[in-house]
Amino acid sequence: MPDRHRQGDFFLCDIFDAIPKDDLVTMEHPVFSLSTRPDRRILRYAHNDVQIEVTPSVKGLATIHDKDILIYCISQLMAALNAGKTVSRRLHLRAHDLLVATNRETSGDAYRRLKEAFERLAGTRITTNLETGGHEVTSGFGLIESWEIVRHARGGRMVSVAVTLSDWLFRAVMAKSVLTLSRDYFRLRKPLERRIYEIARKHCGRQDSWRVSVDLLLKKSGSASPRRVFRKMLRDMIAAGHLPDYEMAEEAGDMIRFSLRDAVVEGPVRSAPVLPPEAHDAARALAPGWDAHALEAEWRGFWASSGRPRLTAPQKAYLAWVKQRVARG
Repeated sequence: MPDRHRQGDFFLCDIFDAIPKDDLVTMEHPVFSLSTRPDRRILRYAHNDVQIEVTPSVKGLATIHDKDILIYCISQLMAALNAGKTVSRRLHLRAHDLLVATNRETSGDAYRRLKEAFERLAGTRITTNLETGGHEVTSGFGLIESWEIVRHARGGRMVSVAVTLSDWLFRAVMAKSVLTLSRDYFRLRKPLERRIYEIARKHCGRQDSWRVSVDLLLKKSGSASPRRVFRKMLRDMIAAGHLPDYEMAEEAGDMIRFSLRDAVVEGPVRSAPVLPPEAHDAARALAPGWDAHALEAEWRGFWASSGRPRLTAPQKAYLAWVKQRVARG
C-alpha cells in the first residue's frame, strides 16, 4: 500500500456534506444484529460460496444502529478520495458531527450510547472467506481495529474520537466497493427496516425492480424471527410504505418485489440495460474521482425518465452519457 495510506497517518473527518456510503459486503450479507437488546449469539451464515461467522464480545454483537459509525467513516473517506485528498484507515472525528450526520440526538445519553457502540464494534469479530479489494480474507478481524476518546468536554462527554478501521473494511473503501445511501436511511428507527433497505439498495441498483422469496430475504436479513413473524413484519412495512427509494409489494408464490419509487413496475416492462463490469473501469477513466456507482445510478434514472428506450449498445450509450455528465460538471 502506498506510503500516503500507511497506518501511522490519520485522516480528519471534516467534510460536513459527505454523501452517505455503505460497503457492498455488509449490504449483501448479514453481519450486524437486528436486536435492540444485548445479543450474545454466534451468528453463522452461508450462501452459495460465502461463509460468515460473527462472534460477539461480552458487550454483545454490533447492531445495525452501531453501523452508523462505519457508514459515517466510509462516507468521509469516499468524499475525500473523490476530492483527491490523502486518507488513512485511522480517522479523527468529532462525536457531535457524527451524531448530527446520522440523525441522532446530541444529549448526554446519546454520547453514552455512542461509546457503547464503539465498544461493540471493536469487540465483534468476523471470520469469513469474503473478498474485498481483490483480497480473500480467511482470518478473523474486527469491524474496527481500535478506538479511543481523544478529548473529553468538562461535563465528561466525548468530543474528539480516533477510530482505526479494520484493514478489511479499509480495502473495501480503497477499492470503492461502496454504494450511496439515501439520507433518509438514518430516519429509519426499526432495525429490520434498515436491513431491508440495505438489501433492496444493493440489488435494485442495476434494475427497476427485484423479486426475492420471503425465505431468502429472511436468510439475507439475518433476522432471528420465525418465518410467519418475519412475513408479518414485511407486510407491516409494505402497509407503512416509508422505505426510502423503494416500493415493496407482496406477490404470489411467497415473493416480495422491490421497485424504484420513480419507476414502479406494474407489469412486464423492458428490462433495464445490463452493463459489463469493465464499464465501471471505463467510466472511472472518463471521470477520475467520481463515484462510478453513483454515475451508473444517475444514468439509469436518465434512461428510465427517457421512456426506457431499447439500447443495442448499452455500454457505448452509458459512456457517451458519462462524457456529457463530466462536461456539465
